[in-house]
Amino acid sequence: MDFTPSPRTQELARKLQTFMDDHVYPNEAEYARQLDDGETRWRVLPIVEDLKERAKAEGLWNLFLPESALGAGLTNLEYAPLCEIMGRVPWAPEVFNCSAPDTGNMETLVRYADEAQKNQWLKPLLAGDIRSAFAMTEPDVASSDATNIQCRIARDGDDYVINGRKWWTSGIGSPHCKIMIVMGKTDPQAETYRQQSMILVPVDTPGVTVERMLDVMGYDDAPHGHGEVTFENVRVPASNMLLGEGRGFEIAQGRLGPGRIHHCMRIIGIAERALELMCARATERVTWKKALADRGVTQERIAQSRIEIDMCRLLILKAAWMMDTVGNKQARQEIAMIKVAAPDMALSVIDRAMQIHGGAGMSQDTPLPYFWARMRALRFADGPDEVHRRQIARMELRRQADWPRREG
Repeated sequence: MDFTPSPRTQELARKLQTFMDDHVYPNEAEYARQLDDGETRWRVLPIVEDLKERAKAEGLWNLFLPESALGAGLTNLEYAPLCEIMGRVPWAPEVFNCSAPDTGNMETLVRYADEAQKNQWLKPLLAGDIRSAFAMTEPDVASSDATNIQCRIARDGDDYVINGRKWWTSGIGSPHCKIMIVMGKTDPQAETYRQQSMILVPVDTPGVTVERMLDVMGYDDAPHGHGEVTFENVRVPASNMLLGEGRGFEIAQGRLGPGRIHHCMRIIGIAERALELMCARATERVTWKKALADRGVTQERIAQSRIEIDMCRLLILKAAWMMDTVGNKQARQEIAMIKVAAPDMALSVIDRAMQIHGGAGMSQDTPLPYFWARMRALRFADGPDEVHRRQIARMELRRQADWPRREG
């Protein structure tokens, strides 16, 4: 395994870092001001739209999509360092059209949509003209087991009629959100993993209602957010079905692997920024005539954070390398491992940074509380930790069982 960044990645990383230094970091306060100053927080922010045009002009656009000529032509391994740079500011990926859930939805459309569906929805998503949402989780069942999903998608002539309730529909709060990918049950009598399907539902379809936006541990995640959405006799053309009836689990497996590896790549950026804040605070604060940085407990926290970040980065790079070389299916264990390891690592680093900041670490004067809330939420995203640990253990047990038994 060679994780040396390719010349293309090195050049893009240099340009991306310069863009972040010149345009993103200096506008963090302006972003917050624009978000808070309007009549609603669920709106398009001028600063983001301006920076999108700059990013396009500089060729820093659609850097993902490793299996398609529609993106930058990068492999997962090449994209990982760029994702880390963008991930240091939670809203930055949107500037480069590399934010969730759009990246996962665009990858889904690239892989599974027909040409008409791509022309109608993929093209404007790639252009950044619209945004999207992914509606899978339901409040009335344990959605960690996706076979429980009850939203009904019933064929009626040339249409499908959808009835159900979803929540944690990420991205639905944005005025730019125009299309949802909805997972529901088309045939309750079919084999367990052939009962579900995925279908494209325009947000403005009659019967679609955003009942409320959900807070995430006290944060609203505006201007995109996560909504509870009801579908009451929502009628869409049969041509909106993705891949075909009963293919929902197949699509989900193809979507969720790459989707959350992007989260994990971005998490490294968040953790690095938390460590930087920790070190800066440690050098500027004095207690009992001694800088925090000179105290053994602080040095222990900094050292442990450095170790954990670098270990996790290497595990993510290994997973990306395997996805590129042997495929997502063969990389399942590594993908599941990083889904557990990355948020856990970041939570530990952020917690140490908050502790060193004292009272400031709990306030809006630093981004640390928001970072912590986002990382905690990611332990549920694309499946809770328990699901991934179960998968990891089962694969490890199968692998070990193939080895010859050694006596005593």
